[in-house]
Amino acid sequence: MVKYKIGAVVAEFNYDLTHMMLELAKEEAKIRDSEIIQVVPVPGVFDMPLAIKKLLEKDEIDAVITLGAVIEGATDHDQIVAQHASRKIADLSLEFEKPVALGISGPGMTRLDAHKRVDYGKRAVEAAVKMLNRLSEI
Repeated sequence: MVKYKIGAVVAEFNYDLTHMMLELAKEEAKIRDSEIIQVVPVPGVFDMPLAIKKLLEKDEIDAVITLGAVIEGATDHDQIVAQHASRKIADLSLEFEKPVALGISGPGMTRLDAHKRVDYGKRAVEAAVKMLNRLSEI
């Protein structure tokens, strides 16, 4: 029996990385007697908040994970994207009183660094399930 139902918002930008993150997240969910029941692809990390909100509004979703890779470019664009997205993601978690786990690697990393961090998909599920367990004790 599935203990928790999780939604996943996955950036299409750097899809070679985020697809690997999603597959690791699905495996981790199974290990933790949970399931990713809905995956919402979005163009990039900056575009995640609206999709997260739509998932959090669903009664059947217990938590949401976010999967993305914000890679350093020639400007500070990566810093702005990561900071604004992470702030809004935290706000949504508080607003809906459901965990939203940050499985977004970066900013300030190279593509090689991003490849080394695809396990953030696994870590996001781990964080979401741990939060659900701890919140159920309150």
